[in-house]
Amino acid sequence: MKIAVVGGGNGAYAAAADLGSLGHEVRLWRRDTEALKKSSTLTLKDADGEKQVSVSVSPDLGQALRGAELVFMPDPAFTQADNAKRIAPHLADGQVVFLAPGTFGSYVMAQIIRDAGNRADFAFAETGTLPWLTRKHSPTTAAITARATRLPTGVYPSKRSEFAFSVIRKAFKSIEPVEDALSGALMNAGPVIHPPLILMNAGPLEHFEKWDIHKEGTQPSIRRVTDALDAERIAARVALGYKAPHFPLADHYRADGDEWMYGRKVHKKLTDSNDWRERIVLTEHRYMREDVEHGLAFLVSVCEWAGVPCPTARGLLALASAVVGRDLRKTGRTLEGMGLSGLSKTELRKKLQ
Repeated sequence: MKIAVVGGGNGAYAAAADLGSLGHEVRLWRRDTEALKKSSTLTLKDADGEKQVSVSVSPDLGQALRGAELVFMPDPAFTQADNAKRIAPHLADGQVVFLAPGTFGSYVMAQIIRDAGNRADFAFAETGTLPWLTRKHSPTTAAITARATRLPTGVYPSKRSEFAFSVIRKAFKSIEPVEDALSGALMNAGPVIHPPLILMNAGPLEHFEKWDIHKEGTQPSIRRVTDALDAERIAARVALGYKAPHFPLADHYRADGDEWMYGRKVHKKLTDSNDWRERIVLTEHRYMREDVEHGLAFLVSVCEWAGVPCPTARGLLALASAVVGRDLRKTGRTLEGMGLSGLSKTELRKKLQ
């Protein structure tokens, strides 16, 4: 399959290398192609060792998207508005844009593209996590610690779900369909796992040059907060009529739990890799900009709109607002900001269809 990968972060490199190694025709576009100009080869590192994968690096976005069945966009939610404007002139009939994860970006980006005048028959899809636990080890090396085994995914508009899933499954066999894009957005693990980890580890993060929030930073008290936050996410899903499985984050940590998105016993692989021992600047890192400002603000707005109590989510969002010095409930991604908060549940469901 012809796949366009748009982005330059850890997920984009993992996608280009991994999907290319499976025989797909991958074209990679990023704003700065300087690092890859000297080489059309990426190094893929995983449990099987290292392999060299040839990729096509396109400096022209239109060329990268032309003829692609799947457009894979794993960059953070705060890049979605700009990326939507970039791809708006080029997106064509029959193409599927896959966000991993999405933070309801499927709806946001589609509206921007429609407002730009594109009337093509495309579809957006979004899932609950990146299909890989991955970090770049060099400007041309993608290291994959684990691959997702279950990817709960929703489509916008949902009437295009059958077609969209038929395309995405050619690249990602682990896709599990959910009802619609909002259901997919409420599977996003980032706004549940990362806000407690960065806010309750704020002291070590600012004191030490590097700190692993998933190793030393994941302690029982923090896990209890994560469980409470995840319970609010699941309560919102239930209130909106979305069906189980809800992929409780506790299964990621429990050896005897149901299989989570990355399978069982993956947390130890993550911490043993040392790839997540890193410098995190609280006001700048994507854990704050994506998972709090976009993801957690969105979760709070959905809970409040659905009448679901969310004291943990609201408290964490208030703490984060104090850290960054602005009210993220007002400036973050919310149903109010998208003009959707005045709709009833039935009206929103129809709009998502």
